[in-house]
Amino acid sequence: MIYYFSSVMSKQLGGKAFDGSWDGFVDLSREIMRGRGSKEQQETVAGVLGGLLPPQAPERFRRWFPLNKRNAEFNAFITVLGFAWLVGPSELKEVEVDFERRREKWMSGVKIKKCRYLESSGCVGMCTNMCKLPTQKFFTETFGLPLTMNPNFEDLSCEMIFGEAPPPVELDKVYDQPCFLKQCNLGTVSSKNSAQPCPKIDTDRAKKLAAGKQPELASSGDGFRWPWQPN
Repeated sequence: MIYYFSSVMSKQLGGKAFDGSWDGFVDLSREIMRGRGSKEQQETVAGVLGGLLPPQAPERFRRWFPLNKRNAEFNAFITVLGFAWLVGPSELKEVEVDFERRREKWMSGVKIKKCRYLESSGCVGMCTNMCKLPTQKFFTETFGLPLTMNPNFEDLSCEMIFGEAPPPVELDKVYDQPCFLKQCNLGTVSSKNSAQPCPKIDTDRAKKLAAGKQPELASSGDGFRWPWQPN
């Protein structure tokens, strides 16, 4: 699986060499980030995910797995069974989801105990743009099966909820997540900006902040302020 994913990523990078190892896989992920903004990174990963499957797969998936409790739980089971190579050990858990205007309990949650990819990447922005956001979008929009992913940057665990639609990125708590202070592999974090969001989460926002401009937010609510803005 590592070799197969790496080969598809290599094609997205114009034939970048790879050795099929785990470290090589992570290096390809970093290569996708280099010279690309956050949106470009997400688009490249979307191309990788699309390249893993035959063209008719999304249509068939929607037909075979319409959104309901059984199908959400089945996809959670498949994730636990088949993706330990990517995220490490995980287990099923009961979660609450909104379905047909009511709150229901489904066994469609996946608790990743300590995400292998997050630990190896050592970057909040890499987790967000190379995994969380494109994966959420792929399942929710391409497959028609809503998915929300909630990484925990304290213990490196992650919760996946099949059947739960993700919030807009600007309203997701990960959007304001600071860098890994002691272990960021892609940049240097100073104590001066340690409370600010990782600049790699949204590179456009980071550029505006660097230029002294306030980021524009859609649907952020009245009175919203970034944590570092003065009252």
